[in-house]
Amino acid sequence: MNPTKSGPTGQDALVADVPPLTLDPLLDKAETRIVVCCGSGGVGKTTTAAALGLRAAERGRRVVVLTIDPARRLAQSMGLAELDNVPRRVPGIDGAAGGELFAMMLDMKRTFDETVEAHAEPARARAILENPFYQSLSAGFAGTQEYMAMEKLGQLVARDEWDLIVVDTPPSRSALDFLDAPQRLGSFLDGRFIRVLMGPAKAGGRAGRKVMDLGLAGLSRFTGAIDKVVGAGLVRDVQTFVAALDTTFGGFRSRADATYQLLQAPGTAFLVVAAPERDALREAAYFVERLAADRMPLAGLVLNRVHTSDAAGLSAERALAAAELLEAGDGGTAGSEAGGRAAKNLGSDGMADDPTGQTETGPTNTSGPELAQPPSRRSPEAHSPRRSSSTAPPADAVAAGLLRVHAEHMRQLARESRTRARFTALHPEVPVAEVAALPGDVHDLAGLRAIGDLLG
Repeated sequence: MNPTKSGPTGQDALVADVPPLTLDPLLDKAETRIVVCCGSGGVGKTTTAAALGLRAAERGRRVVVLTIDPARRLAQSMGLAELDNVPRRVPGIDGAAGGELFAMMLDMKRTFDETVEAHAEPARARAILENPFYQSLSAGFAGTQEYMAMEKLGQLVARDEWDLIVVDTPPSRSALDFLDAPQRLGSFLDGRFIRVLMGPAKAGGRAGRKVMDLGLAGLSRFTGAIDKVVGAGLVRDVQTFVAALDTTFGGFRSRADATYQLLQAPGTAFLVVAAPERDALREAAYFVERLAADRMPLAGLVLNRVHTSDAAGLSAERALAAAELLEAGDGGTAGSEAGGRAAKNLGSDGMADDPTGQTETGPTNTSGPELAQPPSRRSPEAHSPRRSSSTAPPADAVAAGLLRVHAEHMRQLARESRTRARFTALHPEVPVAEVAALPGDVHDLAGLRAIGDLLG
């Protein structure tokens, strides 16, 4: 197959060669313990994670969905008032197969606190938790969220209470930052500045005072400038924090490394989620390449919000030509009949939802109430033609407007097909599951089930 082949025929053939992604076998396999959904923002990633968790639970597995994204949409779609750092059971699922569904949202600071309390002696843990530098670090230091995501995932695996853990990652390229988190935080705590500050606490006694004098003499001007910006006592707080954390951090690093290895194991599957848009698929290509470089097991690509049409046989060009005949009003009986037949076929075959709508994942509504209503009951703005003629009958004007909407929709389908073909040309080995666009957002379990049916 030549990936550079152009034209609709080449694109269709290229896409047709891509292996389909069917997720039921993956969800049903007892060996699958972790599914990680990653992708750029606004592509339906959280909804996909929730739908997969619901489907796996209703097929008999005990599932927890962990979201790192602070958005509240996961809780809303599952009928929960809120999510926090504790798994909450989701009501209303079909438990006939014996499965259960839980959901939770990462609380970065609480996870850090729990980790310190669990892996440090009480006095040392109290010293760390009360330290001002630790409080700043745990609340918003760069990389802490991703590091704590690794820690929480490791905790869930260690508890061995779940058949399957579905992880919904933050949007954009930061979705893969948790893979780097152990190394990044380790580099910070192993840095030269931190090592100088650790010296006095490690040495102790007279030697400690000498190291203190030597270490801080060269840093006095630097720390003086910092004190003016962030307040006095920064160096002292950092020293106290690092001295208390010194033995504890080794456990942090080893657990994070163990979780990293778990993500590389056969029981883990990464799903890249994208929309059929240029930027989203460019990010998806980045994710695919990064996962391959880190030897992470990629299950495939979930392509959300794909627009379809049951009247794809009527091309954009033919629809526009028929619309112009109807609007001109001078095509004679033959022209009017041709335009009328095109509009009639379009209405009887059905048409996809508004091509400009921004929807979540799910099946396409191909015969909405707007099209089913007689012309007199439609909104004046709906399907209005770009130009009209006083000689065109009202029915012809409505038909012409409908044809123009269909033409624009077919153009959008062509753009999506070209964008998808570019990704496929770069990564023909990646299986793909397509989920058609819904006419509205997913906000309940019924909507999640519909998406799960399409993915499964």
